[in-house]
Amino acid sequence: MPSNINIYDPHVLGQIKLIGYPSMLLLMTLEGPVATVLSAFSASLGFFNIFIVFSLSIFGDILGDFIFYSLGYFGGNNLLVKAQKILRITPIMMEKIERLFSRHGKRTIVAVKSTTGLCWITFIAAGAFKMNFREFLSGAFLGGIIWSGFLVIIGYFFGYAFIKIGNYIKYAGIIIFISLVIFYLAVTFFKKYQSKKILESNGKERN
Repeated sequence: MPSNINIYDPHVLGQIKLIGYPSMLLLMTLEGPVATVLSAFSASLGFFNIFIVFSLSIFGDILGDFIFYSLGYFGGNNLLVKAQKILRITPIMMEKIERLFSRHGKRTIVAVKSTTGLCWITFIAAGAFKMNFREFLSGAFLGGIIWSGFLVIIGYFFGYAFIKIGNYIKYAGIIIFISLVIFYLAVTFFKKYQSKKILESNGKERN
């Protein structure tokens, strides 16, 4: 029978990092918030370097934004219309997004980073409207630092709490898992709230 593997063995840790960092970047590009929180959690347990996790989170976040921007840039209005249907963006919502984007391009890119759905259609619109790429990139970078920094801190905190609580409570893993689920639901609700808030504030500004 194979002997038990010590995951904290330097050789084993090296293999985990060798596989983990590229996988982490891919997951952060596809699903940033969840991947970032879990990666920061693992970093607090000693599996990864927290600064590398933070850097990869920012890069993966920007890479995802760039993909949506490129889709809009090369796909044009036709892709934008298709994206509206897929993301269930109503014509009224799209009108608000276009108006908000035309008035405050870079600020809008930063603001929508903390939203769901609205960020995707906004990045596609940025490409379709041929927004200056440097301005888009600077907005995506600034928003990425803020959003990734928040998620990394949260993930690291949960990992730290897991270590401390685990020394005293038998069911620390279950408690932390439930807390992570609650946090994920709270972030999802917050993103939807932010989307609604941005659109509503844009409507008020028009009036």
